[in-house]
Amino acid sequence: MSAAPKLLIVVPAWNEDQSVGAVVRDVFRAAPGADCVVVDDGSSDRTAEMARAAGARVIALPFNLGVGGAMRAGFRYARDHAYDVVVQVDGDGQHDPRDVAVLLASLGDTDIVIGARFAGVGEYDARGPRRWAMRVLAGVVSGVARQPLTDVTSGFKAMGPRAIGLFAEEYPAEYLGDTVEALVIAARSGLRIRQVPIAMRPRQAGAPSHHVGKASLYLLRAGIAVMIALLRPKVRLREGTVAA
Repeated sequence: MSAAPKLLIVVPAWNEDQSVGAVVRDVFRAAPGADCVVVDDGSSDRTAEMARAAGARVIALPFNLGVGGAMRAGFRYARDHAYDVVVQVDGDGQHDPRDVAVLLASLGDTDIVIGARFAGVGEYDARGPRRWAMRVLAGVVSGVARQPLTDVTSGFKAMGPRAIGLFAEEYPAEYLGDTVEALVIAARSGLRIRQVPIAMRPRQAGAPSHHVGKASLYLLRAGIAVMIALLRPKVRLREGTVAA
């Protein structure tokens, strides 16, 4: 019988002291064999303190880099400590750690499994121009990945060894780069991507980062992120290394 993969749950968190402790405790209940690292993305509140109190290891960034920068730090930690799988769980409580098992069950010989919000499970909804933008982005990324994907902006993902090696060096830090651009980079590097349906929970604290009035800006930034990813040189994966 093969040993279970060494699993790291990475929680990027910025000013999430009202929710991150509960998220970490939920992670340990749902995945008791996993390690959990909270990347405190330059918070000005007690995020790091609450994460440590809940039992997580904390990587404290000196200033706010955004989700992409926080996740790159998480991937480097995973690579340097020889983890086999990384699962991203956001610090606001919307991702249900019980679904980590669903992502892991679907990983297999796939490199990235996306927890998709628009795949027939749950009641999550995005309306108006923002939903239209998501559909456009899903179509573009699906074409690059040669795999039908409905939710390419989801932050709930499981990633295997090849993805960890790639993203430790190449994970984009720009706005939306941590979702659509990262998937394009992965697909163009030959990584295999699939999705599974999951349900989102309500935020435990804080306010959403997107508003209806910002939908046009969202689409513009997302489009730029995709163009940047398509213009970047492909990254060739070699055993144990990443080479441009």
